[in-house]
Amino acid sequence: MKLQIRRFQVTDAPAAAAMIAHTLLTSNRADYSEEYLYRLINQLTPAWLCQKAAMTHFYVGYFQHQLVATGAIGSYWGRPGEYSLFTIFVDPGIQGMGGGRQIIQTLEQDPYFGRAHRVEIPASVTARKFYQHFGYQLKPGETYPDDEGLYRLEKFPHESLG
Repeated sequence: MKLQIRRFQVTDAPAAAAMIAHTLLTSNRADYSEEYLYRLINQLTPAWLCQKAAMTHFYVGYFQHQLVATGAIGSYWGRPGEYSLFTIFVDPGIQGMGGGRQIIQTLEQDPYFGRAHRVEIPASVTARKFYQHFGYQLKPGETYPDDEGLYRLEKFPHESLG
């Protein structure tokens, strides 16, 4: 399956918010309480996504004219050379079919990633192993989810693998 991936536009916001809510309630249900999931859904509104897109390089993936994936890369608390991946969601109907890989590849080809000496990702319990498959590792001393229920993973893009 090949997604059409492009930068987020304001007109994508309602479909993105709906897809994210569906994904949270389907894919993350086993790892998080309903209260936690609805708190996130209430935060990740179309207006919030537009604000996030204004501060990051935010991408959307479409398959057969339907928004099925999102992901963003932006500054990590304003620290030079440090970036973070945000708002990565893949519709449950296409999970395991390469959509997530395509979003990660897009983010890792973004100019921000090219400049980064370190990239962090706040990973859900549900998605931690997926990100580890792409070389993101738990930050030292971060072996359990934090108070937001997330693992903090990081990658050093320009470190030698040998």
